[in-house]
Amino acid sequence: MSHSSPASYLIWTVMTGLLGAFLLFHLWSFDRFKCLRWNGAYSGAFKRIMTYSYLVTVPLIFVFAMGNMIIKYREGFITHPVLGVIPKPYLLWEQSARDSIFPLMMLFSIGWSLEMVTHLEELCFWLFLVNSGSGQQNWFQSLYFRTWIVGSVLAVTYMPIVTALTRSDPLKSEAFTFLAGSLGSLSLTLWFTPILFTFPSFLNNLRAEGVDTATIVRLTKFSELNTIRVVFRFLFTIPLLILGVDGVRDHSHINENMLWTDFLVVVAGFGCGISSGITLVIFFPRSIEGEIAAKDAAKERKRSRSFGQSTGTNMADLDSSQHQMTSRTQAQTGTGNTYLLTSSPVQRPYSLHSYEEAPDGSQIPYHPDLHPDKGVWDDEERDIPADLPPLKPHRKKGRDIEMANVDNLTETNLNVHNYRQSTNVNPMISNFTSPIDLAYGPPAGNEARLTFHRR
Repeated sequence: MSHSSPASYLIWTVMTGLLGAFLLFHLWSFDRFKCLRWNGAYSGAFKRIMTYSYLVTVPLIFVFAMGNMIIKYREGFITHPVLGVIPKPYLLWEQSARDSIFPLMMLFSIGWSLEMVTHLEELCFWLFLVNSGSGQQNWFQSLYFRTWIVGSVLAVTYMPIVTALTRSDPLKSEAFTFLAGSLGSLSLTLWFTPILFTFPSFLNNLRAEGVDTATIVRLTKFSELNTIRVVFRFLFTIPLLILGVDGVRDHSHINENMLWTDFLVVVAGFGCGISSGITLVIFFPRSIEGEIAAKDAAKERKRSRSFGQSTGTNMADLDSSQHQMTSRTQAQTGTGNTYLLTSSPVQRPYSLHSYEEAPDGSQIPYHPDLHPDKGVWDDEERDIPADLPPLKPHRKKGRDIEMANVDNLTETNLNVHNYRQSTNVNPMISNFTSPIDLAYGPPAGNEARLTFHRR
């Protein structure tokens, strides 16, 4: 982008900055950054690699764009006798600016290679999901997972090597980096396109196999997001491919035209930012239903604790009042412990408006322990149905807990039951939440919290 104007880098900086802000907001809303913990629950090596490789991509591209924006605005423009007003060529830059060309380009190259790792994992995962049957249940033992490993090693290796080998000529280094990266990303995007056309038939097959509606809805949402993301991936890779092909030629035509250069760079920036944002939503899918349920459960627990503290305070005041009234009565009648022989140190609650007549004719508060046949809970006991079935111990059903006296299965166990009865559906679909969270037990993020409250 040596031929592009400072405004094009400004747009890239704004786009990647907004993407970073959205990333922080989304992860905070998702699980308060708990998914970033190295030793968090269900955070295996695969999930860590995918999480951090994606998250590192955003700041690397942001630094690349902001660094070039600062240099471009500092160097400004010059008047060329043939081309007119153009951005100042790098040969006329200050020495410090020229020295920063290779480090910034290397950051961009590494960030792009990590993005290809993310795209390749998604491609292999969706191919595994669409083509896997009931007999193939382990993602880590599949051919698609091995393909991702080999492809990822190649991506993080060849991109920095291309940038390093062409560092002697910054223009050629930039052109070959664009060409190598766009060819890799474009090939992944083209391979992903058939999945978009295959997915509707895949969903129809799941419906025919009796998969629950919640899973169908979740997969349909991911299919729509993938369709939108593929469109913006093309907008990201094709413009940079055009600039790369034009740059490696002896006579550049597009790169010498500031209008077309800026247009292609701006389109690529929007494609990169939007597609990366959709990737974040797919990797860490929020469940609004789960968030609302979690908030309601937290409020209920807080209300229960407040009610318990308030009840405990009222009970303490009630016991103190009872003790004082009993002491005054004993002092007046001289009966001493006559009425405390059958009492326990902790008194039951009773109505302060209920009184009984003492042997000497005085009125003292009524106490249910003195009258076992006239307990204060008689009304409540009469309200209990006589045919209420006895409580039975809980039994563990799969990954959920079932009440033995409940006739119906929970939604989770019913789904597991349906998948076990099906012969053509991979059981991992019942636990699927995102392309990086499929291999671990409870769902990720908000859905995991919702499952916890159900248990």
